[in-house]
Amino acid sequence: MNAVLIITLSNTYVIFASLQVLDTKDLQIFKATVNGQDAKFGFGQKHSFKGTPLEITFPFELRRGQEAIVEISFESSPKSSALQWFTPEQTSGKKHPFLFSQCQATHCRAILPCQDTPAVKLTYYAEVSVPKELVALMSAHRDGEMPDPEDSSRKIYRFSQNVPIPCYLIALVVGALESREIGPRTLVWAEKELVDKSAYEFAEAEAMLQTAEDLAGPYVWGQYDLLVLPPSFPYGGMENPCLTFVTPTLLAGDRSLSSVIAHEISHSWTGNLVTNKTWEHFWLNEGHTVYLERRIGGRLFGEQLRQFQALGGWRELQNTINTLGETNPITNLVPDLNEVDLDTAYSSVPYEKGFALLFHLEQLLGGPDIFIGFLKAYIQQFAYKSITTEDWKKSLYSYFKDKVDVLDKVDWNSWLHAPGMPPVKPTYDMTLANACVALSQRWIKAKESDLCSFNSADLKGMSSHQLIEFLALLLLEAPLPVSHVKRMQEVYNFNAITNSEIRFRWLRLCIQAKWEEAIPLALKMATDQGRMKFTRPLFRDLYSFDKSRDLAVKTFLEQRACMHPVTSMLVGKDLKQDQ
Repeated sequence: MNAVLIITLSNTYVIFASLQVLDTKDLQIFKATVNGQDAKFGFGQKHSFKGTPLEITFPFELRRGQEAIVEISFESSPKSSALQWFTPEQTSGKKHPFLFSQCQATHCRAILPCQDTPAVKLTYYAEVSVPKELVALMSAHRDGEMPDPEDSSRKIYRFSQNVPIPCYLIALVVGALESREIGPRTLVWAEKELVDKSAYEFAEAEAMLQTAEDLAGPYVWGQYDLLVLPPSFPYGGMENPCLTFVTPTLLAGDRSLSSVIAHEISHSWTGNLVTNKTWEHFWLNEGHTVYLERRIGGRLFGEQLRQFQALGGWRELQNTINTLGETNPITNLVPDLNEVDLDTAYSSVPYEKGFALLFHLEQLLGGPDIFIGFLKAYIQQFAYKSITTEDWKKSLYSYFKDKVDVLDKVDWNSWLHAPGMPPVKPTYDMTLANACVALSQRWIKAKESDLCSFNSADLKGMSSHQLIEFLALLLLEAPLPVSHVKRMQEVYNFNAITNSEIRFRWLRLCIQAKWEEAIPLALKMATDQGRMKFTRPLFRDLYSFDKSRDLAVKTFLEQRACMHPVTSMLVGKDLKQDQ
């Protein structure tokens, strides 16, 4: 399969010199013109992970206020870090190839020449030519399709995105896709084998959208579609406008993992509409999105669940900082990312440390109903713009001008610029957590002679969310003895549970306990899907266990060609198999 993409980016720049510099990575450039005239172009010095600047010299002196239309003929590399190509055998249907893109944070430059920074927003129009048996989708409105006039075996899809977006939100997928309508403005897309299951799983999307609009203001993007990607997609979801990408690991069968959809919906306001100006301020995107996601969940499923998920986020932050190290500067909420490969810096810190700050401020400033007023005003103030933490802080102080004395007591330096856990732990409603804490403490304190006291009734009445929390609490402690995890399997049969969040934590618990029987199960989960949240910790645990280290490396080397390029690179570093 080859997908031919013709894309037009539109933006207004103030240019005083007749030179345009664009980001590229592994692109071949054939020709450049400015207002129809041939232009000279060349490459600057190549950077190890940022790529190579493309310098286009204008064939005339640009006057102040003059419009310049730059056209570039180019080709991306088959090894583009932004694109993953599947053979038919790697898809569910086994008949057709598949392609998807992932541009966040700075991989759009591996698809097309652009100013690949969230500080710059643009609109785009695109035409995509693909084999006629396949479907093309983009992060834009579908403007129809037509036969390719140059090849009767192909067709052309047209797209337009008229709301300005940063380049990392440009997205493309081509495959044998089908859709189902799940709301007045929502289709779910997937391969035929998964589309009906996906439609059931994400049926709450419209209710989430309506709740988000009530909390944050009008939804400006028109359509909100969901696309379920092949298992190697490296993230839980990606908030591409008009077309959220999600992992099939969310297909639990009981809608229990639908909070990821609420998260991606929330990005329509926090991230896509109001955007971090540079990646140092990534928490502005993710911390606010987690906050809004949990507010949606609280409205739809009850305040106790919001509080419970907030506490789960605190545990996740603890786990991440335990892994990265409490003095690691990458755990700063606003880290220094100079000469840092952004893919290696990715973690739950901007999500959960950012949320914890907002949750703490909510409690300081008068509660959820008061704080959501600020969030809505903040979005209105900065809609369509890219901003910094200082912009956000000034907005906060301006909105709460009658509570400046309260805000001045916040330890801003520790929250924003110090590594490790936050200086203050917010207060959480423990109603749903108490049963998880009690059961985890029983297991932690149990001697071998106590193991017979555990039975299947221990989990009676516990939701899947509570099972996740129970296992997460155990992972924060010293590894359990093998005898304990064996007994846990006997009485709870966790091996039979397919919910990915439960299974992931359970298998980590087993490998950390050095239970050899769990090795093949952990390797299977690490390779059957490629969501980095699951794959990297599982491989790291397997590598740390002497009985599975060699097998983990061998399995990775066999499977790395099927992994997303970013996943392959990072797991390779984890296993000391850097290419």
